[in-house]
Amino acid sequence: MSGLGKVAVLMGGTSAEREVSLMSGTGVLQALQSVGVDAHAFDPAQRGLHELKADGFERVFIALHGRHGEDGTVQGALELLGIPYTGSGVMASAVAMDKVMTKRVWQAEGLPTPRWLRLEAGQRTREHIIQVPDELGLPLIVKPPREGSSIGISKVKGYSQMQDAVTLAAQYDADVLCEEFIEGTELTCPVLGSGDSALALPVIRIAAPDGNYDYEHKYFSDDTGYHCPSGLSAEVEAEVQRLTLAAYRTLGCRGWGRADLMQRGSDGRIFLLEMNTSPGMTGHSLVPLSAQAAGIGYPQLCVKLLEMAALDSSR
Repeated sequence: MSGLGKVAVLMGGTSAEREVSLMSGTGVLQALQSVGVDAHAFDPAQRGLHELKADGFERVFIALHGRHGEDGTVQGALELLGIPYTGSGVMASAVAMDKVMTKRVWQAEGLPTPRWLRLEAGQRTREHIIQVPDELGLPLIVKPPREGSSIGISKVKGYSQMQDAVTLAAQYDADVLCEEFIEGTELTCPVLGSGDSALALPVIRIAAPDGNYDYEHKYFSDDTGYHCPSGLSAEVEAEVQRLTLAAYRTLGCRGWGRADLMQRGSDGRIFLLEMNTSPGMTGHSLVPLSAQAAGIGYPQLCVKLLEMAALDSSR
């Protein structure tokens, strides 16, 4: 695999998702090395990104999650360094990382997403907080709009829980996103490629204990069930894939990504929750599971993503 040159796998970093990133990056690094790629680990928390150029890296696999990895900042630095990287570019990464901005874009394009309210720093008084359930109903979801992996998220079932949920989310973000809770089936759908050639992979249906798909169940528990094939009807599967591709293209994503969705139990309607532009690649991660169902093994997937590494400026 010498044609890919010297490759840095960015992992670790400084976000709240550092632990998950190290797991993802280690998996990717071992997979690339197993097929002969000249790949090396690189932790931006320990080394400056300028060293990538000095060390002769020709391509970067971004296995960072969260801030300073998935939010356009690292992508911007790599643009300046002129080193092609995996995944979405600066703008798509920045917008997708911010769930409020993502929802605004999707709503402008007529794509379905749960109703929501944003609480800015000056709007977290008791008077403001108590009005949220009146508008969105109960239960509802409270989360920081610029974190991933279910960090800082709460499901609020009563007015008395609102303050604690907002306080928790505010530990991770200046703004707090309050979102209508969709009762139903949790789904996720990965995408490979860019533009018109982007391809939606098989949908995964997630069955977490008591519907509690939190950080622990995402990465460390074997209690969560991941069904791929999803068991959905062919029509519903196709609709999930159609919405995912529309959401991905609307945000300007490239390379790869993964949409999280809900299918409401009461009427079967599908809602987009968020778009992940640097999805997990751990042993519990969903893109490798879906790719496997499509006949793409883990090392092959890593190489395919690396081959699509690009710069915004060269598109």
